[in-house]
Amino acid sequence: MDETFGWTNIEEISEALLEKYPDRDPLMLRFPELTGMVEGLEHFRPRQRQSVNEQILEAIQAAWYELYLEENS
Repeated sequence: MDETFGWTNIEEISEALLEKYPDRDPLMLRFPELTGMVEGLEHFRPRQRQSVNEQILEAIQAAWYELYLEENS
């Protein structure tokens, strides 16, 4: 991943989370923990005036979980 991404880049975030945390079950995370994990990703740079909400976190969690299942089935 060469480019930065923000909160609405769900696919990029979920791929980066799977790469960084391959053994974490996304469904076992609370949203504050997930928020911190995303904010800690190397290429994460939220756009100006772009904030996170529950809908975005749910989408990230669902996308990450799909990738997690593919890797662990």
